[in-house]
Amino acid sequence: MTERVTLITGASAGIGTELARVFAANGHRLALTARRADRLEALANELATTCGKKPIVIACDLQQADAGEKIAAALAAEEVELDNLVNNAGFGVFGDAIERDRDEQVGIVDVNVRALTDLSLRFADQLIRNKGGLLNVGSVAGFLPGPGMAVYYASKAYVISLTEALRAELAPRGVRVTVLCPGPVQTEFQGRAGVGNGHDTAILNVPAADVARQAYRGLMANKRAVLPGLGIKIVPFALRFFPRGFILSATSRFQRQRH
Repeated sequence: MTERVTLITGASAGIGTELARVFAANGHRLALTARRADRLEALANELATTCGKKPIVIACDLQQADAGEKIAAALAAEEVELDNLVNNAGFGVFGDAIERDRDEQVGIVDVNVRALTDLSLRFADQLIRNKGGLLNVGSVAGFLPGPGMAVYYASKAYVISLTEALRAELAPRGVRVTVLCPGPVQTEFQGRAGVGNGHDTAILNVPAADVARQAYRGLMANKRAVLPGLGIKIVPFALRFFPRGFILSATSRFQRQRH
């Protein structure tokens, strides 16, 4: 019988690392992918010690067009199939889109949109066959327009929309589909994005380990969306009461304060 694994992208840091720990602690065999092989190996060794079986390590840059093929080939070589897919990898950059490097902006789309879509569709047949789960990591940013991080916010809006649609399509086939929408979480994301510290609202800030635990429980319970923290849960509801122009202006002011 083919062994089943949970594939987690962007597992070398932040929420991805914590998701790996949570899934492993709950008895899931893992396949981990990210760009930094040394960090993946260190995490795999940690999980082998604490949880028993060493995860499969696939060093891969999701920004590359052939990333999905490389991941699929590595899993096939290990003779495993997915029963859970966690599309966690993603990044953003701070600043006006027209002033940032164009290739860098398109790279956000490559990772946050194209790679996530590729993997979700590529492994859908395995998730259906194994009655598994799909967890896509969006963001509370996906509910808002995002001047100052325009491409990142737009990419997360896509993640939310796609995940909800896939949920409707895959539910009759026995697949759980959940979108995770955290707010500000202190990880390496801020450093890569160029976002300054100290301006995020404390009520929106939930530790990465707590986010991961809530995400795992939400996926296993087949929740449509997981919004960690009371402040984040309020955001989509509160947005209904404000004109879009007001939200755009307020978001723009908030973003300028973060640099």
